[in-house]
Amino acid sequence: MASGKAKAERRSTSLESETVPVSAANFMEFFGLGGGTLPTVTVETALQVPAVQAAVSFLSRTLATLPLHVYKTTDRGPERLGGKLAVVLEENPNEEMDTSKFRRFFWEQVFTGGRGLAWIERKGAGVEALWPIDPGSASISRRGGRLFYRFEGREYPATDVIDIPYMLKRNLVQHRGPIAMAEKAIQLALAMNDYASNFFAGGGVPPLALKGPMPANDRAMQRAREDVKRAVKAARQDQLPLIQLPVGYELTQVGYDPAKGQMTEARLYQVQEIARAYQIPPNFLQDLSRATFSNVEQNDLYLVKHLISQWATALEGEMNLKVFGRMNTRRYVRHNLDGLMRGDFKSRLEALAAGVNSALLTPNEGREIEGRPRAPDPAADRLYIQGATVPIGANTGADGASTPDPPDDPSNSERQVSDDVSDNVAENG
Repeated sequence: MASGKAKAERRSTSLESETVPVSAANFMEFFGLGGGTLPTVTVETALQVPAVQAAVSFLSRTLATLPLHVYKTTDRGPERLGGKLAVVLEENPNEEMDTSKFRRFFWEQVFTGGRGLAWIERKGAGVEALWPIDPGSASISRRGGRLFYRFEGREYPATDVIDIPYMLKRNLVQHRGPIAMAEKAIQLALAMNDYASNFFAGGGVPPLALKGPMPANDRAMQRAREDVKRAVKAARQDQLPLIQLPVGYELTQVGYDPAKGQMTEARLYQVQEIARAYQIPPNFLQDLSRATFSNVEQNDLYLVKHLISQWATALEGEMNLKVFGRMNTRRYVRHNLDGLMRGDFKSRLEALAAGVNSALLTPNEGREIEGRPRAPDPAADRLYIQGATVPIGANTGADGASTPDPPDDPSNSERQVSDDVSDNVAENG
């Protein structure tokens, strides 16, 4: 007996588990901490998260649909350029892509992997085409202080490559991408998607438990379960709102309801985290949980001022430098951010009317913005301004022209004083 008790009782003064030793790299997993069980994040897996896909699609398509125009500086102000250069930069960058498809691919690379690249094909001093480069297949190096890009066996100098990184590292060669920097937030979103799908696929615990005195043996337990099953089935067939359980038994809920199983609040927070990573207002990712009429309008302004305009400026500067050269001061490209208002017909017409009435646009320029033909009347090419505003102290004649008041005549003032003195003498006798 003594030897049996000694064998039955065994204690250990060590915290180390035989299956997970303290020296193991995954020791903290024994306590539910750390671990590498979260899904691996790549560009392809990250795009399976609806919030990431919405952010990438919204930003890339918005920037791709902005009108991009080529101008030259003249004595009379900016003037739009035409010809082959305008076709390449504004309409068809190459023989396989129009400008929307080209720029959409370019910006998708920026907002996924973190870098957009395009090669400028030249013929002499002219620009023949713009060709997109796959950043994942290109290598970038710095030699002698200058950048070189190698792609498909060819090497290109930096002067022939349009390069927009999401965020450069300290060596000014490598870059950081939004998906890589938001890896933990995307991992949680993927894990919660998997958990919710497994929950509804039957991976959760049974929703109900039967509580009461335990039957004496397995057969009695089986009979009790069958009794409860028949009671539930009979209530369903008879469409009764209650079931009759054996005496001393009750049903209690042990599983999660569908709303809790989906972890709605946690998944909503992950949408906000991803929106924060891309610096985009959540309502543009279809998160309207805190949206109102006023803050949605302000978010529209925030989007244009602090996000879209910054990326548009980055592409403009890169194109101006690489396409026209460092010392060029006459030709440049510029996005027309008014294109973001294309969907609001009323606001667009009011803005054009204000531009014409304040002499910022001619009627024909307003028609060109709307894509309408120019009016043949030469008056449509003149600037107009409303004539209700005149200098202070001016008189407006019948023809609408303002005329200043006549200057004071000293002789008139002396004559008036003399007349006043004469009148006083006559009144006083």
